[in-house]
Amino acid sequence: MHLSALAILVPDYDAGIAFFVDIMGWELLEDTDLGGGKRWVRVAPAGAQTAFLLARAVGDQAAFIGKQGGGRVWLFLQTEDFARDHVALQAKGVAFEEAPRQEPYGTVAVFRDPFGNRWDLIQFAR
Repeated sequence: MHLSALAILVPDYDAGIAFFVDIMGWELLEDTDLGGGKRWVRVAPAGAQTAFLLARAVGDQAAFIGKQGGGRVWLFLQTEDFARDHVALQAKGVAFEEAPRQEPYGTVAVFRDPFGNRWDLIQFAR
């Protein structure tokens, strides 16, 4: 078994695709119209085993966009070249909350996606 997908709330499918595909450089794995305004949209970094299912928030769910982690970093984007990816993401307008820092477990910096979710960009120490 493996974890195939996690749902992440977005205000709109196309806004989610714009961020994850156009800004982050991920792959659009699937975008299927389910009718009634619903779509099955999956995105993932190239070669990843786990994808995000973009879930358009409906009704009361909208209050939880960007709050799925309760204000904590809850998403961890691992890289093998922190410096390269940090510069590339900044150049695409990704807003980092802090300068990169060294921790015992690796190099890390926190950023927020446009929906309010907090992420670690991290290169683990070897």
